[in-house]
Amino acid sequence: MNTLFGLDYPTWWFLVVGAVFSAYVILDGFDLGAGALHLFFKDEESRRIALNAIGPVWDGNEVWLVVGGGAFFAGFPVVYATLLSAMYIPFMLFLLCIILRAVSIEFRSKEPWDWWKNLWDTSYCISSGMLSFLLGVILGNILLGMPINDQLEFSGDWLMFLNPYAITVGLTSLALMSMHGAIYLAIKTEGELYTKVVKLQKYAMIAFMVLFGLVTVYSLINYPHLTDKLKANPIMFIIPVLAILSIANIPRLINKKKDFLSAFIFSSLTFIFLLILVAIELYPTLLLSTENAANSITIYHAASSDKSLGIMLIIAAIGAPLTAVYTYIVYRSFWGKVKLDETSY
Repeated sequence: MNTLFGLDYPTWWFLVVGAVFSAYVILDGFDLGAGALHLFFKDEESRRIALNAIGPVWDGNEVWLVVGGGAFFAGFPVVYATLLSAMYIPFMLFLLCIILRAVSIEFRSKEPWDWWKNLWDTSYCISSGMLSFLLGVILGNILLGMPINDQLEFSGDWLMFLNPYAITVGLTSLALMSMHGAIYLAIKTEGELYTKVVKLQKYAMIAFMVLFGLVTVYSLINYPHLTDKLKANPIMFIIPVLAILSIANIPRLINKKKDFLSAFIFSSLTFIFLLILVAIELYPTLLLSTENAANSITIYHAASSDKSLGIMLIIAAIGAPLTAVYTYIVYRSFWGKVKLDETSY
């Protein structure tokens, strides 16, 4: 098996896919969170400002989802097939909500009627919230594992994804993204809307901390496999400690310094540390079989050939930095408080 800097190609691709999806949840996470809060803004001007805060960047953020999905399919086709078969309904709902959200953003300002705007505001809010929730549901089911037979095919019930643990993880994801989105809106707004956003951020923060505590305790009691790696390597406890410190630093920055840009950075770091923790506990397994541990799909069972992975690593080494530079330029171009004009949504 070929290696690069001491790591084999499947491990490198595991890291690449993880990094791309991390970029996606950080970037699209804040505009999904902002969308989930949209109906809390009652007047037309506030809703327009909130929508235009994410208007120039939301579609670019979703590029990372496309890249991540393509990288996942190309690098680990076996897992891609098994996971989509098992999570068919959540993934179809996810795609439906992506479409509804895009249509809502683009159609909202096409007509002046109040009922028309309210219709698409509602669609935008619900689809954004559902996307945040479904991402957590899918992650929760991956952490739990699922029945996989000897042919590496899903053999469970089609509604088994609706289990209490996955639903709680989904609600935790919704709360975290709402907090992340509120922090971003605080950076982009001022006046009464800014005050409203700060209050919403505090409520979302409290909801996230309560739900995160519930998920953590529930995992420790009922699913010991989620902490086996940490117990075997105590040095790795630094990751959950850093995640907790990042979470705790957000209200400190907001309450003491009013520094929402720094709070946004620590909110992003919270995503990163939590996803690193997930990666540590899963590696090298991608899908855990609850039917027979021998049927669990690892990166070595699921990976494409070394030659394919080597070629794709070269493409990723070129494409990912270019995408990151493009993302930086877009954000830099539209930095600052939102000002409505004739070109706004």
